[in-house]
Order: sequence, then C-alpha cells, then structure tokens
Amino acid sequence: MAIRKDTIFERFLAPVLKLFVNLEELNQLYQSIDWQTVSQRLTNPAVIYPTYYSSQNFHGIEGGYLTTGAAVSYDAVTHYALPPGESLVRQALIDAIQTKPRRILDLGCGTGSTTLMLKQAFPDAEVIGLDLSPYMLVVAEYKAQQAAVNIQWRHGKAEQTGFPSASFDLVTASLLFHETPPAISQAILRESLRLLTVGGEVLILDGNQKVLRQTEWLTNIFEEPYIQDYTAESVDAWMGAAGFGAIQTQDVWLLHQLTRGVKPIKAQSVNFSDLDVVIDGIGQWAPG
Repeated sequence: MAIRKDTIFERFLAPVLKLFVNLEELNQLYQSIDWQTVSQRLTNPAVIYPTYYSSQNFHGIEGGYLTTGAAVSYDAVTHYALPPGESLVRQALIDAIQTKPRRILDLGCGTGSTTLMLKQAFPDAEVIGLDLSPYMLVVAEYKAQQAAVNIQWRHGKAEQTGFPSASFDLVTASLLFHETPPAISQAILRESLRLLTVGGEVLILDGNQKVLRQTEWLTNIFEEPYIQDYTAESVDAWMGAAGFGAIQTQDVWLLHQLTRGVKPIKAQSVNFSDLDVVIDGIGQWAPG
C-alpha cells in the first residue's frame, strides 16, 4: 500500500497507528486470500469507475480504494479512527432502525462491517452489500464467511445500483457521504428513494457536519478529498430535496451523526375538471 510521504496521515498518524496495528496479522490475512481469483469473481465488468472515485488518493493512499493494500488495512485503521469505538458508532445505526426489514441494501459497504451487523440484527432478512471496490468486497466476503452469515456482495455504484424500484425496505450508508462529492451524495439519496418501498427507511451514518465545520484541522488529518464540501452542506437538506419525509438527525458520540428518513406516500393530485359529469341534467362532481 503506497502512501504519499508528504501527507499528514503518513507523517503524524501512521507512526502512531503502527504501534497498535498488528502488521503480522494483516500480512497473514493478505496471504490467505487469492486476490486475483476472488476479485475477478466479484467484479462486475460493466462497471465504469467514475472519475471522482478512481482519480483520488483517499487517505493519501495511491490508487485509493482500488488497491488490495487499502482493503486489508481498512479495518485496522478504522478501528482507531471512530472514537469512542467503531462497533459503538456503527451500532447507533442498527439501534435507529424502526421497522423489521425483509430486504436490506448497504451502500458503499466497504469491508462489510455495518453489513454484517445488519444481517446479525435481522437474520431473516435478505442483506446485500454494494461497493465500488472489488478488493473491499473480497475482504467483506471473507469476514462474512468467518462469521458464517449469508450476505450477497455486489460490485457497483451507489448512485446507480441497477436494482429494481421499490425493492428494499431499508437502505443504509455508513461513512460514505464524506467520501463522495455533494452532487453524488444527493444522487445516492435519490437512488435510495427509488429503491425503497413506501414507508421504507434510509439511514446515513457519517461525520457530524456541525462539529466538523468548527474543526477544519480534524478534516485535514485523514486526507479526504471531499470532506470539506461535505461539512459545508446538510444531509437533512439533501434528504428533503430527494423527497424523503420524517427526516431527523441525531448526534452519535459527538463526532458522528445519523440521519434517518422515510419514503412517504405520495399525495395524489386530482384535476377536478376531468371529473365533471352531468347526472339527470345537474352538474355533479363524481369520479370518472
């Protein structure tokens, strides 16, 4: 995994993380996977990587998430990057689900950490994890096999999934929006609305926009190319513009936020001029 030497992450955080990360364990994980065979099996050849994704060095890593090194190291780094603890932060999303979904889609699932928790919380539900990096999906599949849970992994774009309309009861995204340009984040929410059944939920877990606006130094640490744009915007506003109702954002351990929305029943507009009929010579309003 090549990391640019001039990044804040490499100069200051990497040396600290190396004290806690078990590099031997990561190497064993890397060696235990047939990356070429599994990544080819999970890769959708029809996927064209968008420039916003393929041209960026997320966290200063050359090649971003389209590398095996990023996939292997992601969990080890994220474990320490989500205070007070990764599982506690992700659990907030699980706890906020107000329905009993039968079909769940986890967008930008990465190595499947939230996806696995969703399946464990709703064992009878069909759970699908979707990500743009086949290498992240390789690790996600490995973790699901280790946990003995059945999850489907799909290679694709969150803003254009290809799934049928109204085919999911729950759509989630964890730590995705700060890594996409605002226009793409909004497109993902429109796609989520299309995918959900009426009354279905969308839950977005990410950095706390209010807090991050006041801590620019924090947003610079992890070398995220779109995080400044993310902090300047509002997920609530994006959800409203997409057409969601019952929108609510809650703080999660101060540094994070969780936004929930529901796909509403669309009001039927009626053109009464089309319903004007004559009954016994008297004009009446009646259904046509």
